Amino acid sequence: MLDRNRLPRHIAVIMDGNGRWAEQRSLPRLAGHQAGAESVRAVIEACGEIGIEALTLYTFSSENWTRPPGEVAGLMRLIAEKLRQELPELHEKQVRVRAMGRLEALPDFLQETLEDGRRLTAHNSGLRLNLAINYGGRAEIVDAAREISRAVANGELRVEDISEAVIARQLYAPDLPDPDVMIRTAGEMRVSNYLLWQIAYAEFVVVPTLWPDFRREHLLQALLEYQRRTRKFGGMAEDL
Repeated sequence: MLDRNRLPRHIAVIMDGNGRWAEQRSLPRLAGHQAGAESVRAVIEACGEIGIEALTLYTFSSENWTRPPGEVAGLMRLIAEKLRQELPELHEKQVRVRAMGRLEALPDFLQETLEDGRRLTAHNSGLRLNLAINYGGRAEIVDAAREISRAVANGELRVEDISEAVIARQLYAPDLPDPDVMIRTAGEMRVSNYLLWQIAYAEFVVVPTLWPDFRREHLLQALLEYQRRTRKFGGMAEDL
């Protein structure tokens, strides 16, 4: 039922509900994150198959450091372990992997795994998989402002030449198109400091499904909902 001519170029996902999924089953929270990894795999496969250009997953926010140390440490290990396991198949399917955020604060083993994935897949031509890790939308804008300030201080840029395009070029992934659709699971109605600059005109689709239960059919249903929308971009109504 999807119109292949009206697919979003870039899908952003807030993967919410891992903890609740585990609590409903009287399991440790980390079990929910482990189960959620299967949903990540399913969504990546589906996006590659239907021809989505880019997929950004909110993998670990800058606020997630406040969670219990054991859960944080387990998440760091889980992200690295799953990425190492999946890299050969991702590479075979031409997925291009990279991460964005304040990566220098991550454990060395995770930084190394992310860099290995980036190098291995850098020249692939398929889905562009972007993992937001130790990411915060406000922090990204702050980091962009710092870079622009340095350019002004060095005489490389005039204050009057600062524009939206100049700011966008200093974001973590300036080559990616802005997300066309933001999908959030578990029924929550907030943006959680995610891609604050980039989602200015994204369509929001909130689904009640907890992330560990989210599969291909849920993604396709969300994209059908996206295709029912009329996007205006601040102007008159027009088709997607």
